[in-house]
Amino acid sequence: MLELRNFRKSYHGHLALRVDSLRIPAGIHWIRGLNGSGKTTLFRSIAGMLPCEGEIWLDGKMEVSQNPVDYRLRVNYGEAEPAYPDFLSARDLIQFVAKAKQAPPQQAAELAESLGVTIFWQNPFGSYSSGMRKKTALALALLGHPRLVMLDEPLNALDTAATQRLADLVRECHAAGTSFLLSSHQEFSVEGWPIDGRYVVESQTVRPA
Repeated sequence: MLELRNFRKSYHGHLALRVDSLRIPAGIHWIRGLNGSGKTTLFRSIAGMLPCEGEIWLDGKMEVSQNPVDYRLRVNYGEAEPAYPDFLSARDLIQFVAKAKQAPPQQAAELAESLGVTIFWQNPFGSYSSGMRKKTALALALLGHPRLVMLDEPLNALDTAATQRLADLVRECHAAGTSFLLSSHQEFSVEGWPIDGRYVVESQTVRPA
């Protein structure tokens, strides 16, 4: 499903991550690592948000730099601590991203309803609690027809009901052919959220756990 070849990411000449070769099959995978280990750098690089050296392939057909449009339509990312313009509302954000991701009709409204976003989605983002921000980011990450969805610390700031609903959505999307990379420093033990593979980010690289 995902393959990294000769991957390098540095900041101001200092190596942050190096992966010579890594293949991650389709499924739901837990990417474990301490805070500051490079999990977010890895996800942002895979999402095409950070420039990097090497190649990142999706299904052996689309490469992040060689096929940027098709690749980004199939790879979604939900940030650990989402930050959007304070004056925008969740509805503004979700409708904009739904159009960019070529989402099916009604998908945006259905996701917003499922995650409890419609309760506050006309309010400006600057007024949101951490839980409201997280629910918005999760809805954005599931829009479109993604082949891969990366969720960075997806359980942060969620209550029990929202956590279980997210698990249900992950299971539904996975059954429809979507793979997931879930980044966290803690174990995932939510009912209905099976983990197919485990990887660890440490010592400036990524390897199977």
